[in-house]
Amino acid sequence: MAPTKLRDLIKAVRATKTQQEEREVVQKECAAIRDGFRKDDADHRARHVAKLLYIHMLGYPAHFGQLECLKLVTSNRFNDKRVGYLGSMLLLDELKDVHMLITNSLKNDLGHAMQYVSGLALCTLGTICSTDMARDLADEVEKLLKSSNSYIRKKAVLCAVRIIRKVPDLMDNFVPATRSLLGEKNHGVLITGVTLITEMCIVSPDNIGHFRRMVPTLNRLLKNLVMTGYSPEHDVSGVTDPFLQCKIIRLLRILCKDDPEASDSLNDILAQVATNTDSTKTAGNAILYETVMCIMGIHAEQGLRVLAINSLGKFLRDSDRNIRYVALTTMLSIVQNPECFDAVAKHRGPIIDCLSEPDTTIRKRALVLIFALINQTNVENLVRELVEYLTLADPEYREYMVKELYTVSRKYAPSRQWQVDTLLSVLERAPAHVPDDLIPAIVQIFADSTALHGYIAHKCYGILHKSYFVSAACQISSWCIGEFGDQLLTTAPPEGCTQPTASNVLDLLQKVLSASTSNIVTREYALTAVMKLSARMPSEIGRIRTMVGSFADNMQVELQQRSAEYTLVFNQFNAMRNALLERMPVAEAKAVGTSIAAPGGAPDAGGANLLGGTEGGTASAPAVAAPAGDNLLGDLLGGDALGGGGGAPVAPSGGGGGGGGVRSCCGMTLQAGERFCGNCGTAVAQPAAPAGKICSRCNAAIPPGGRFCEVCGTPNP
Repeated sequence: MAPTKLRDLIKAVRATKTQQEEREVVQKECAAIRDGFRKDDADHRARHVAKLLYIHMLGYPAHFGQLECLKLVTSNRFNDKRVGYLGSMLLLDELKDVHMLITNSLKNDLGHAMQYVSGLALCTLGTICSTDMARDLADEVEKLLKSSNSYIRKKAVLCAVRIIRKVPDLMDNFVPATRSLLGEKNHGVLITGVTLITEMCIVSPDNIGHFRRMVPTLNRLLKNLVMTGYSPEHDVSGVTDPFLQCKIIRLLRILCKDDPEASDSLNDILAQVATNTDSTKTAGNAILYETVMCIMGIHAEQGLRVLAINSLGKFLRDSDRNIRYVALTTMLSIVQNPECFDAVAKHRGPIIDCLSEPDTTIRKRALVLIFALINQTNVENLVRELVEYLTLADPEYREYMVKELYTVSRKYAPSRQWQVDTLLSVLERAPAHVPDDLIPAIVQIFADSTALHGYIAHKCYGILHKSYFVSAACQISSWCIGEFGDQLLTTAPPEGCTQPTASNVLDLLQKVLSASTSNIVTREYALTAVMKLSARMPSEIGRIRTMVGSFADNMQVELQQRSAEYTLVFNQFNAMRNALLERMPVAEAKAVGTSIAAPGGAPDAGGANLLGGTEGGTASAPAVAAPAGDNLLGDLLGGDALGGGGGAPVAPSGGGGGGGGVRSCCGMTLQAGERFCGNCGTAVAQPAAPAGKICSRCNAAIPPGGRFCEVCGTPNP
C-alpha cells in the first residue's frame, strides 16, 4: 500500500477543528513515516521526508528524519537530491555533529555536470556551513566563482559570503575574483558581487583601501541604472532594479568614507539619484534612504547635504508610518552635525506634527528630535509647544520631558523670568513626574531669582492648592512658601492668582501635613515651612506653635525630633528665632547629573538637597555632621539644647583642629584627643583636619573660598 501523499496530509491537517485533532493526525502520520523509514522504502523515501518537512513547519519534532535526508542527498535521482538538500537545510545545523556527514556529498555535487545539482549543493552549503565545512570546501567554491555559468556563479558568490562570515581568514581566497564580478552584465551576479565586496569591507576594514579603486566602476554602474529607461526584466514599480541600486550606494558609502577625493566623484551621481528617483513608491523611497545615508556618511558638498535632508522632509509627509519613522530616526542621527542642524530645523513643523501621531514609536522619536533641535534662537517657541504637549504626552515620557525641559531652561533661558515661568508651568502640568533629583535644583533657581520671590510664592501657593497630594509639588511649594511667605502677603498676586491670608496659607500647609498621600519627606518640608512662617507671619504665632507641637508624639522619629527642637526654640531661644529662621543664602548652582540627559542613570552628587540643616529633607551630609538621630538643634546653637545624645559619637563643639576641648552628651568638657567621656562613656568623634575653614556655630567644614556655612547659613568671613 502506497503511503499518503503530501497533499492529502495537508488536507487532513486543515480539516481538523481543534488542536487535539491536529496532534492526533500528526502523530498518526509520524508513526507511518517512521514505519516507512524502518522498511527502508527507497521509492517513497522522498515522499516521507517531504511530509516530515511539512510537519516540521507546523512546529512538531522532526529530528528523526535527519539521516534519511542524508540518504536522499546521495541518491542519483534529482528529485531525491532536491528533497534531501531541502531537508538538510531545515533539519541540520552546525551545532550537531551529524551535519558533517554531508560534507563529502556536497563536495561531489559542487562539481556535478548538471547546474541545478551544483546549485542545490551551493545553497545548502551557504545555509548550514560551519567553520570546518568552510575550510574543507572553500577551494571548491573558489573554482565555481570562475564559472562561465551565471546561475552557478551567483550562488557561489553568496556561498563565499557565508564562508567569509564563518572564517574571515579565508577572505584572501576570494579577493582576486571580485573585480571580474563587477564586469558582469547579469544583474544577479552583479548584486551578489557587490554583496561580497561589502561583506569583505565590513569584516576586514583593511580591505577598503584595496576596493576603493573600484569606485569609478561602481559609479558607472549606478549611473547606467539611473539613466536606463524601462527594462521589463528588472523593473520594480517603475524603478530599474532598486535592489542593485541600494547595494551599490551602500558599498559606495563604505568605500568613500573619510576620503574627500573619492567622495567628490560621487556628488553628481548622488544628486541625480536624489532628484530623479520617484518618492511616491516604496522602491524609490528605499533608494532615497540609502542615498541620504551615503551623502551623510561621506565628504559631500553642503548643497548636497541640504538636498538629502529635504528628501527626509518628504518622508515626514508620507502616509506610510514606517517611512516617517525612518525619517525621524535618520534626522536624529545627523542633527548633532553643525552643518546639518539648520537644514533639519527647517522641517520643524512636520516634526512637531508627528507628536499627534497615534503610533507611540513615532511620537517618541519626534519628541527626542525636537529637544535636539532646541537652541538659543528657537527655545521660546519650541519650549512653549513642548509645555503644552506635556499634559497630552504618554505617562512614560513625561519624566523624560521634565528633565529635558529643566536642562533646556538652564542652558538656553533668554531671561530669568522666562526660566521661572517655564519651570512653574512644568511643575503645574506634570507635578507627579518631577524626579527627586530635580527638586533641589529647581529650588536653587527659585532662591536665586531674588526679584521674583513674590511672584514665585504666589504661583507655588496656587500649585500647592491644586496638587497638595503630589510629593514634588508639595516639597517645592512648601519650601518657597516658607522662605518667601512674607511676600506672599505683601505683594500683589499675578494674573490668575488670588491674594491669600496668613490663615489660608497655614490651612493649606495643615492640609499637606495631614494628607494621607504625604510621605515623611514632604511632611518635613511642610513642618519646616510652618516653622519659618513664624518669623514671616507674627500674627499667627499661636497657631504655628500648636501645629508644630502636634508632632511631638508622632510615630516618625524625624518629625518628632523636629517638633521638639522647634518647640524648644519657642520656649528657650525665642529671642534668636528670627535670626535662626531668616532666609537661606543662595547656594552655588550645581549640575544635576547625567540622569537628565540619560533617563534612568544614577543622579549626580550635584543634585543633592540644598535645604541643609533645619530645612530637612535629604540634604547632603557636611564634612563633620551629627547622625540623623542626634540633637540637630544643639549642634545649631553650639550646645546641648535637649540634654541627651542617645549613645552615638559626639561631634566636637570647639572650632578648628587645634587643642580646643570637646563636649560630651552629658555636658562634661573633655580634653582634645580623648576618645570616650570619663563621666558617661559616650564615644567622642575626633575632628578631621579641615580642608578649609570651620563654621564658628555648627563646626561644619566650609569649602575653600566659601563665605557662608552650607549647613546653618552663618556668615564666615
